[in-house]
Amino acid sequence: MSPLTKKYDVIVVGAGSMGMSAGYELARRGAETLLIDAFDPPHGEGSHHGEPRLIRHAYSGGPAYVSLVLRADEKWRQLEEATGLRLLDRAGVLNMADIDAYNFRERQFDAQRQGVAVEWLTGEQIRKRWPGVRVPDSFHGMYEPNAGYLYSERCVAAYKQEALRSGAKLAANTFVTGLKVEKDSSVTVQTKDGSYYAERVVLSAGAWFNSLRPFVNLPIRPLRKVVGWFETSESSFNSDVFPGFTIGTKNGSFYGFPSIDGAGVKIGRHDGGVPWEPGKPMAPFGAYPEDEEDLRRALETYLPGAAGKLLRGAACKYEMSPDEHFIIDRHPHYKNVIVAGGFSGHGFKFASAAGEVLADLALNGSTSWDLSPFRLGRFSL
Repeated sequence: MSPLTKKYDVIVVGAGSMGMSAGYELARRGAETLLIDAFDPPHGEGSHHGEPRLIRHAYSGGPAYVSLVLRADEKWRQLEEATGLRLLDRAGVLNMADIDAYNFRERQFDAQRQGVAVEWLTGEQIRKRWPGVRVPDSFHGMYEPNAGYLYSERCVAAYKQEALRSGAKLAANTFVTGLKVEKDSSVTVQTKDGSYYAERVVLSAGAWFNSLRPFVNLPIRPLRKVVGWFETSESSFNSDVFPGFTIGTKNGSFYGFPSIDGAGVKIGRHDGGVPWEPGKPMAPFGAYPEDEEDLRRALETYLPGAAGKLLRGAACKYEMSPDEHFIIDRHPHYKNVIVAGGFSGHGFKFASAAGEVLADLALNGSTSWDLSPFRLGRFSL
């Protein structure tokens, strides 16, 4: 696709999970919308590949997160209805943690105030209900029966389909080399293929945000993260009986999924990671001994029947903010530039609602959603 002389209403730079959702919302509302991505989404160069992703409703961070994820759940259901695709499985999510390391009580209360179903469990109750789990009595649990997981690549593909159907244009495999705000406040987006122009721009570049410097300097740290799929020796880990899960310990924080269609239990580690620089090669899974060792140790300790042969491993990208809270705000100097990043390894579930919020900000200048936890002003930039 070659650059057009026409000026778009909105250009979205970065058409992954957040950007593609925003593109759909913008086009659906009648805005002339252009999506630009360095690759062809869905792809393996961002944070949305390697299905699935957890969707939980009892969320840390306060009521704003709970409200937003409940809206996201509603929007995912709407996308399922529009496309006829199965995007979300309500398999439940079991959150387990060492009491001395993590406390779920505040999350539980915030969620229950907004009508989220939550069950409080002791370590003994967890072991009795899910025989494959081996947690000590010093653990407690919070089970969300209406939570589950999203098929992330399928979700991005669905939003892409609906965005294009609604009139959005996509410039795939188009790397942005710079941005410039003109005297009339319109924005020029420079790419290797030429320049595009818009009244407003949404920047949702994920782990690639640092490639947009110096136009925007967000406190985002891109990290290489890994996940693995392990063979199970017990049917108790199959997706028809076992939920998604999180495990919080003094030695690390983990998340995972049951064996879906025999693919093996998927597990990843939320903390840690290796710094990565946009445009640089990323080491594949297995390049570091701890890639498999950390994941296997967690399984051997807490889900021993799922600590079988490594079936597959993958490396992906996190975009970490300093406090692990999202960044959704206007550019510090340009009101017609919206930034959305720092989703810190837990943002995908919010993508459907984030697209709605970003469209609000771009077209209306404001949104009814509480964005106070996500403002750039909380950082000293």
